[in-house]
Amino acid sequence: MTGPAGHVELPLFPLHSVLFPGVALPLHIFEERYRSMVGRCIAAGEPFGVVLIKDGREVGDAHVSLAQVGTTAIIRQAGRHPDGRLDIVTVGGRRFRIDELYDDREPYLVGEVEILDEPIGERDEARRLARRVGSSFMRYLDRLAPTLDGTSVGPEIELEVELDDDDDADDGASDANPLIHALEIVSSEELEPLASGPLDRAELDDHQRHRLLMAAAKRLTSTSDPTVLSYVITGLVHVEQDRRQGLLEAPDTVSRLLGLEQILRREIGLLSRHLKPLVVDPSASALRRN
Repeated sequence: MTGPAGHVELPLFPLHSVLFPGVALPLHIFEERYRSMVGRCIAAGEPFGVVLIKDGREVGDAHVSLAQVGTTAIIRQAGRHPDGRLDIVTVGGRRFRIDELYDDREPYLVGEVEILDEPIGERDEARRLARRVGSSFMRYLDRLAPTLDGTSVGPEIELEVELDDDDDADDGASDANPLIHALEIVSSEELEPLASGPLDRAELDDHQRHRLLMAAAKRLTSTSDPTVLSYVITGLVHVEQDRRQGLLEAPDTVSRLLGLEQILRREIGLLSRHLKPLVVDPSASALRRN
């Protein structure tokens, strides 16, 4: 990764999904060009960039259109099949903005990108909004729970977040390092004490599933860092990819939380009228295939 100050060259992996800082993204890699890309990133210990395909099926299509803002993907786990296919788990690191695209340097896209800071906005307002959005998210899940598949306990999500509790930190921006610090896994196994004995998802009743869902959500939203909270909730809410991309591109945490508040208000209203939520393509929550 080289380039002028504030800019780097980054291999790019266009997807029909949005990656957020601190949120895990598993990927199944089978195309030769992306096997090569991931292999080089692993060898160099460097990330690649995930960017949303806004229009078109894949890179190479005549009319493909990419979002201008994406997120670096840090490879945390990798396994190779005998035929060369790869299964990897990545975690979102830093947001970036694409300045230039190059399709003639490697078999995959390479971008000259600017790594973006994480401005918070007015800190007290961010904290007030974070409390409101956290409460709205709990109400959203409370109404969403009856629509979930009965075989699922609720969200199982891996997060790596840096919790910033320093009240004297600069009000203008979060620390320049990625929102990566420690791995927290919220899983049904960790929540077994809430159930009457070991969990068998198929045998859980609606009340048990609801309790597990809300307990997981409470843990996920317990951070006192408004920026972390904004990305955690954005990564969990079931909304269209263009809305998710808009939240990723928000100029600061306050703006992202305001956008989330509007989305949650809309979704709570729809769920209160017994309208089903957006069903995200299962490929967006299972192993992504390139």
